[in-house]
Amino acid sequence: MYVVIVYDVEQARVAKVCQYLRRFLHWVQNSAFEGELSESQLERLKLGLKNLIDPDYDSVYIYRLPHKKYLRKEIMGQEKALIDQILD
Repeated sequence: MYVVIVYDVEQARVAKVCQYLRRFLHWVQNSAFEGELSESQLERLKLGLKNLIDPDYDSVYIYRLPHKKYLRKEIMGQEKALIDQILD
């Protein structure tokens, strides 16, 4: 499945969450990641995030699509990270 994750966490946790998500997905913009994951990889990612965030202050949005072909993405301005150049 194709996953897009965006998050808003307190400053003290931003670096830890960002580094953790880089283990699974491609960084595309500040606080935004995307990429292909299996169901088990997504579950592992979510378990790790639960240990990093404070649910009383932080939020993480996870958007799931069956495949990247269903994603229609439009970028205005600078593209922060070119994920099409990454080999799978």
